[in-house]
Amino acid sequence: MYLRTTTRRAADGTLVRYLQLAHNEWDPAAHRSKVRVLYHFGREDELDRDAIRRLIGSLSRALPPGEALAAAAAPELRFCESRPLGGAWLLEGLWSRLGIGEIMARLLRGRRLDPAAERALLAMVANRALAPSSKLSCAAWVSERVAMPGLESLSDDQCYRAMDWLTEIEAELAEQVYWATANLLNLEVDLLFFDTTSTYFETEAADPPSDGAPAGFRAYSGHSKDHRPDLPQVVIGLAVTREGIPIRVWTLPGNASDQVLIRSVKDDLRAWKLGRVVWVTDRGFASAENRRYLQRAGGHYISGEKLRSESAEAKAALARQGRYHVVAGNLEVKEVVLDDGTMRDRFVVCRNPDEATRDAAIRERLVATLEAAIAGSDDLAAAAREQLACDLRGTPTNRRFLRVTAAGLLRIDRAAVAADAKLDGKFLLRTSDPTLSAEDVATGYKQLLEVERGWRDMKTTLDLRPVYHRKEQRIRAHVLLCWLALLLIRLAEQATGDTWRNLRTELDKLHLGRFAGPAGEVAQRTEITTRQAAIFKAAEVPEPPRIFGVAPVEAAVTA
Repeated sequence: MYLRTTTRRAADGTLVRYLQLAHNEWDPAAHRSKVRVLYHFGREDELDRDAIRRLIGSLSRALPPGEALAAAAAPELRFCESRPLGGAWLLEGLWSRLGIGEIMARLLRGRRLDPAAERALLAMVANRALAPSSKLSCAAWVSERVAMPGLESLSDDQCYRAMDWLTEIEAELAEQVYWATANLLNLEVDLLFFDTTSTYFETEAADPPSDGAPAGFRAYSGHSKDHRPDLPQVVIGLAVTREGIPIRVWTLPGNASDQVLIRSVKDDLRAWKLGRVVWVTDRGFASAENRRYLQRAGGHYISGEKLRSESAEAKAALARQGRYHVVAGNLEVKEVVLDDGTMRDRFVVCRNPDEATRDAAIRERLVATLEAAIAGSDDLAAAAREQLACDLRGTPTNRRFLRVTAAGLLRIDRAAVAADAKLDGKFLLRTSDPTLSAEDVATGYKQLLEVERGWRDMKTTLDLRPVYHRKEQRIRAHVLLCWLALLLIRLAEQATGDTWRNLRTELDKLHLGRFAGPAGEVAQRTEITTRQAAIFKAAEVPEPPRIFGVAPVEAAVTA
C-alpha cells in the first residue's frame, strides 16, 4: 500500500497532480500486478492535510509505540547528533547584556587581530563555567561537545592569541565591564570587600627573577593559603561589592605581601572615580600604614583586629566597659571610640553567644587534654619534664595555657584560661568612617564572606587550579577568564535566586539536535521546560529559537 501520484492536463494546459491511496495486486491471468486504487484524496493543491494527519494518527494506534513513532518519521531522516545548548546560551545572553562583546569589538578596532577573538574569549569563559578544562580541551569542547551558535569550531591557537590580547586590554576592559555591571544592576559601591588567596603550581622550580625583581612571577612564599609552601605560587586578589559581584581581580607574584598589595589595588581603582568607598579587609591588611593609605582621598576602611595581639589600642577597646546591643540575629555589638590625638578610630566589639558557647567547649576540651598530658610529670626527671614541655609547646593552644613554675613543674596557666574566656565568641573591628553605625560596621564586615564564597567557587566550580600555563601573561589571562566566568554566574544567581550548580544542571537538559535528510540538514532544539523558561525570563535572556538553521542539500554537501 502506498501513496500514488497521477498527473492530468487541465483545459487551460496546466498540469494538475492527484493523490491516491493505492495497492498493487497480482493478476494471475495477465501474469502481472495491477494497481488497485483504495481511496482518492483529490488534487494535491486542494488536499485536506488535517484529514491526512488524523488518518495517520488513527492508523498509528494499531502499532506499538516505538514502531508508531518510527513510522511517522521519514525513513531518509537521520538523527546526526545532540549537544547541550542551554548553559552556553544563558552565558552568552548575560555576556551581551553587559555589553562585553561590544566593549571588546571596540577595543579590537585598529588591531591586527582576528575579529573572532571575542568569540574565542566567550567560549573559554563558558567552558570555565560549564566544563572546566585546559585550553586544548576547550577547543575540542567547542568543536565537538557543546552547541554555541556562531562558533562551530575553535582551535587552541585561537585561544592562546585571544588570551594574549586579553592581558593587553585588562585595565580598560575591567573598568568598562565594571561600569556596565554597575549600570545594569544599580550597584552600590560604598563598600568594597577585598581579600587575597594563592594558587600553586606543580613544577620543580620557581621562575627566575627578571627586570631587577628579587623573585620571578611564580615564587616560593613563606605562607601558602593552600597549605603548599613547598611549591611556587602566585597571589590573587579579588574585590567584590556588597551584593557579591566581583568587580576586578589582580594576579601578582607569589612573594607579594598583602600589606603592599592593598595599596596597589587602591591605586588601580582610583582612576575609576568611584567616589566614597569604604574598604573592608581582614586582619592581614590591618597595619597602621595600610589604614592611613586607605584613608587617602576621602576613603575609609573596616578591618578586623587580632583579639590576642599586643596592640595597646585593641587591649584598650576590649577593656572598655559598655553595654552590648543586639543588631542582627544573635549578633551583639558594643562601640568604643579611641582618640590618639591625631586620628580618631572607632572600634566595634562583636559577640555571638552561640560562638561563645562553642569556644568555651573547645577550650575545656583542650585544657582537659593538656591536663592529661602533664599528669604525673612531677615524678619525671628534670630533663624529661623539660623535653615534655618543649613537645607540648609545639602546639599554639598548649603554649598559651601551659605554665612552667620556678621549680620546673608543669601546670595549667589558670590566669591565661580566665583571660581567654573573656574573648569567647568575640571579634574586634576597627573603622575610620564616622557615619556608619555599629550595626553597619558589624554586618558589613560579615559580608566579607562574599569574597570567601568567590574564592570557593573559583577553586571548585570554575576549577581555577590546576593552571596549565607557565608564562606570566597566560597565567594572568587564565585568572581573568575565571573572573569573567564568576561575574556571569553571579549575575545568573542573583537574577534567579538559585545556585549555579542547580542552574547548570537544569540548562544542560536543553539540547540542540542536528538532523539530515534528502533535502539537507536542520538544527532544532529540544522543548523548553517550565523551569528553563523561568531561568531565561529571570535573567532577561531571550529563549533560543526552535529552529537554528536549515541547510539545503547543496549547501550541506559544500560544507
